[in-house]
Amino acid sequence: MIFERYLLSKDLIQLLMRLQTVRILQLHCDSIEYTPTKKEIKTAEDIAPKTTILTEVVVAFVAIESGDDSSVAQNAMIQIKNSMEKIGCKKLLLYPYAHLSSNLASPSTALALLKEMELFASDLDVSHSPFGWTKSYKLQVKGHPLAESSKVITKDSGDSGEKELTSEALKGESKIKSYWKILSPDGALSEISEFDFTKHQKLEILAKYESAKKRNVDEPPPHVALMKKMAIADYEPASDSGNMRFFPNGRLIKSLIERYVTDRVKSYGGYEVETPIMYDSHHPSMVSYFNRFPARQYNIDSEGKKLFLRFAACFGQFLMANEFQMSYKNLPYRLYELTRYSFRREQSGELVGLRRLRAFTMPDCHAFCKDLPQAIDEIKVRFDLSRDVLRELGIEDSDYEMAIRFTEDFYNENKSSIEELVQKHGKPVLVEMWKEKFFYFVLKWEFNFVDNLGKASALSTDQIDVENGNRYGIEFVDESNTRKNPIILHNSPSGAIERIIYVLLEKAATDLKEGKKPQFPLWLAPTQVRIIPLKEDFLEFCNVLCDKISSHAIRVDIDDRNESIGKRIREAEKEWIRYILVIGDKEANSENLSIRDRQTGDVRDLPFDGFIKEIGEQTVGKPFTGLNFPKRLSQRPQLMV
Repeated sequence: MIFERYLLSKDLIQLLMRLQTVRILQLHCDSIEYTPTKKEIKTAEDIAPKTTILTEVVVAFVAIESGDDSSVAQNAMIQIKNSMEKIGCKKLLLYPYAHLSSNLASPSTALALLKEMELFASDLDVSHSPFGWTKSYKLQVKGHPLAESSKVITKDSGDSGEKELTSEALKGESKIKSYWKILSPDGALSEISEFDFTKHQKLEILAKYESAKKRNVDEPPPHVALMKKMAIADYEPASDSGNMRFFPNGRLIKSLIERYVTDRVKSYGGYEVETPIMYDSHHPSMVSYFNRFPARQYNIDSEGKKLFLRFAACFGQFLMANEFQMSYKNLPYRLYELTRYSFRREQSGELVGLRRLRAFTMPDCHAFCKDLPQAIDEIKVRFDLSRDVLRELGIEDSDYEMAIRFTEDFYNENKSSIEELVQKHGKPVLVEMWKEKFFYFVLKWEFNFVDNLGKASALSTDQIDVENGNRYGIEFVDESNTRKNPIILHNSPSGAIERIIYVLLEKAATDLKEGKKPQFPLWLAPTQVRIIPLKEDFLEFCNVLCDKISSHAIRVDIDDRNESIGKRIREAEKEWIRYILVIGDKEANSENLSIRDRQTGDVRDLPFDGFIKEIGEQTVGKPFTGLNFPKRLSQRPQLMV
């Protein structure tokens, strides 16, 4: 995230000013560069203006308010030092920033307390930017969960000034000691620095992206322009960031993907359920789970209860499974839910287009297994399911790279099974190995798409969960009539539905860049066939033909607008419509159809039945829904995007 002078969020600054007691905005930065440009007050520090550059530093924007004293300054430093210890940084820049308050202390008091704060931090590498000067500055903020925070400082606040409710898992995530390696299909485990990435450039990008854990985006990826141009989705300014609106085209595509993934999971053996989107944060199992799941949640106060919006389907499915009476003969037992929506309050700098959202649709399938061997067998089945699902959605094996994460103990005890997954993948994978178990799972694999900006996004994933069977009191009776807790697998065979659309659009952007014609898989195209009458005299013929084609589960519309034939053909091309039928005298009196095929660029004649068969072969086994617009373009509203 890049901040230039005066480009801090206006909403954030206004919030801080309203709260008054909030006077510190703290950012963990890769770098900050600032230059004093002009004395703003008469009592400004007497310095020789020069550009200063600091790297790997915590920057604390500070406003000293009227009534503040040494105890407030000391409490402020206690909180800053505690949070710096959590992220492992020893360098601090105190940056006087009057814009955080409308109730400022006198300049002499403010400068004195700023210097006292420096003295209280004598065990750090601490400095402050010139007081009383207008400064230009540029900084780059890190992307980990604890990189940005605001602090409430009072005389009594001490270490309790952090108002954001954050799970212990999220607080601790940045402390985890990870060892990053590359695991090849032959079982060789290599250091990243020693691996030859010549033939695996996307894997190298993934390795750098994941090990750096920088999620912020400096510019919009290409799919953002395409999602607007193709009238699929757009930002909703009246909502919270990361909550998108989907236009008719986007809703049609999204619903077809949802139906396809759900059908595949049910064919595999998943039993579909539905669970609430909000839960009581004081429920015993929720409190415990928060401390094992690194996610930021939305919190709601309702009738004395502290509720939160779910960030996964786990809660509902686990609470449901708690009420089942299960035998080992029932296992693995698979519960499935398509969550529309799951909510995660991702950091604003990470939100971009359809890649990372705060409200997203997640197919979530949990398998309850009797023991670890059964869980490992089941995870292999789900691995194949996930690859097949992505392929059928238009995402090839070459489009993504695999990452696998596990504890060192689990790897040593299950090498052959881990290597089998890598062999199934057929190419080297990124490994994150933990010395000790921090989360509730001992293994997690994921398929990651690397986009046009070099950002990686997880699609399919699965986890081996060894804790939540016990945490939620889920039990089954084993062969010896003993009650036991199951091992639980957490699988999304596709990842978030919105992210699938993001990948398809990013692939389309690559095609455009390479001079190819972008195309949705035919079964996902909002319009599969467009009929264009040369003149109004052929409109009735086109209506009959449209009805005849649509009766075969094909989405077909008619461009009956009063526009030139050339313009209507060009606009059909811009909408990525695969088949165009121009109807004139010749076509109206022929037994064959004259078909413009956008993919091949050819115009060819086909019998009606042959045309229907060609489309059917490309859409077989996929769900179908009709047009999500009036069939005549003249009856559609003009969408301003």
